[in-house]
Amino acid sequence: MGLQALFFYLFAFVAVASAFMVITARNPVHSVLFLILTFFNAAGLFLLTGAEFLAMILLVVYVGAVAVLFLFVVMMLDVDFAEMKAGALEYAPMGVVVGLILAAELIVVLAGNTFISSAAVSGASPIPALSQRTNTEALGDVLYTDFIFYFQTAGMVLLVAMIGAIVLTLRHREHIKRQDISHQVARTPETAIKVVNVKPGQGI
Repeated sequence: MGLQALFFYLFAFVAVASAFMVITARNPVHSVLFLILTFFNAAGLFLLTGAEFLAMILLVVYVGAVAVLFLFVVMMLDVDFAEMKAGALEYAPMGVVVGLILAAELIVVLAGNTFISSAAVSGASPIPALSQRTNTEALGDVLYTDFIFYFQTAGMVLLVAMIGAIVLTLRHREHIKRQDISHQVARTPETAIKVVNVKPGQGI
């Protein structure tokens, strides 16, 4: 067994074990920490395959942003997880149905060699050598040429989701002065100035 195969089995075993601990750990903080460990081992698998750009993106985006954000949210919010788990049995049948659907999809993917046509195999583009084309350049060529429509669509979906989350969580509190730009622009001298006729001897 070579050194590369040894690291592959090491990263794969730790990734699967930590992913299993994510869904079985009782403490949600421990689940997030196991999720970070899973991302690290997945990045190691990417490095073994020569996709160093994807490995760095996985560490920077998912570990450095998403997982850390999950950790802060879980630690700062006072969530009663015991109460949440109490009603989990009500949704167990739906969870079983979704699990069976996912299992069927995984079986189809694993047995996908019998469903791939010869035309799709022969139509694959040849992979250039690393000395001619780096992984980052090859990924950019494919992403911004062949899949540019899907890339832009994903960006629009994320933008709409972000705006929707802001609108749903925005709450206007009473007795708090807020700036109304349209109301300020529409003001006239009649509404902005109040003339008071003060008689002599009555001023301050």
